[in-house]
Amino acid sequence: MMMEAIETNALTLSYGDTIIINELDVKIPKGEITVFIGSNGCGKSTLLRSIARLLKPKVGHILLEGHSIAKLPTKEVAKQLAILPQGPVAPEGLTVLQLVKQGRYPYQNWLKQWSKEDEEAVQHALEATSIAELAERPVDSLSGGQRQRAWIAMTLAQKTDIILLDEPTTYLDMTHQIEILDLLFELNERENRTIVMVLHDLNLACRYAHNLIALKDKKIFAQGRPEEVISCSFVQNVFQMSCEVTVDPLFGTPLCIPHGRGRCIVKEAVTHG
Repeated sequence: MMMEAIETNALTLSYGDTIIINELDVKIPKGEITVFIGSNGCGKSTLLRSIARLLKPKVGHILLEGHSIAKLPTKEVAKQLAILPQGPVAPEGLTVLQLVKQGRYPYQNWLKQWSKEDEEAVQHALEATSIAELAERPVDSLSGGQRQRAWIAMTLAQKTDIILLDEPTTYLDMTHQIEILDLLFELNERENRTIVMVLHDLNLACRYAHNLIALKDKKIFAQGRPEEVISCSFVQNVFQMSCEVTVDPLFGTPLCIPHGRGRCIVKEAVTHG
């Protein structure tokens, strides 16, 4: 039986006295893309931060490849799991190469300095994200898509089997959103990386995720393949939004078409007919 990449047991998360996640049991499959979805403030980013050991649980446990993450040394965690938070900011003037090299920090100590293995990991990360030609450019001089690729390259340089990303497409235009998600999809397919993301766009989540986890009322509302989970009643329950759900003509995945106000071509055609 395959071990889960990440598992939580009765996980309760809070900020002060405010409970955000309550007694959550979740299993994240190894070698798949899992996406957290839900309305604003439901705890998606909080859960991701806790999995990365950036937020200590109020109650409960998190297992990383079957081991309690709380008991693992920090550098050991960093060799197994990398996280890209939302809207990271690089120090002014830092080059892409310098940023990506920071991904090798978990492997450095006073006995083991920069090695050929480190150099190869950095070059692989630059090439995998198609930014090798930008290596000497300052990160703050890049476009949004290029900058996001640089941060992803840093996480790749860590050579972890698990990558966590909090809204990696935020602030990117449509072209760069697809570029970033395609890159993550290729990493999963080519290198069997376990990818865990928070995404706001439900249709993109359905297109790229093997596994959706929907949060509501501090619990898991639903979990499974997008085609098994997504329905009109699901969207109404989780997002309080009326919609139609059809099939994406390109990918065969669920496609959510929201109700609401807007220009209606059909009505205009009838009016002018």
